Amino acid sequence: MANPKQLFRRNTEWWDHVERSLVTDLLINGKVTTTLERAKRIRSNAEKMITLGKKNTLASRRQAAKYLRLIATENKNKNSLQYLFDVVAPKYVERNGGYTRITKLANRAGDNAKMAIIELV
Repeated sequence: MANPKQLFRRNTEWWDHVERSLVTDLLINGKVTTTLERAKRIRSNAEKMITLGKKNTLASRRQAAKYLRLIATENKNKNSLQYLFDVVAPKYVERNGGYTRITKLANRAGDNAKMAIIELV
């Protein structure tokens, strides 16, 4: 029989999808309210995407396109990939890492999960 702790774990495909969605939403909107665990998990990937945006080469665009969900932004002429390279990354040209900030919030009513806001600095 399987380990009882593993019965209720999500599979890795689910986590990958959630992380990609949250990172894309973070880059487009500037901040996302989520659970503390998810915020900690997406922080490194969001910073990697911004670093790729700062490089602005064909290879970095392809790597970012492989990870990000290509959804429309508030400016309907740009998708999330173009928005990363044209709007988000140029803000951080002078900054060497530390592009995100996690702020803890009160626990969520209902399931008492630890909540946090992850935002771009």
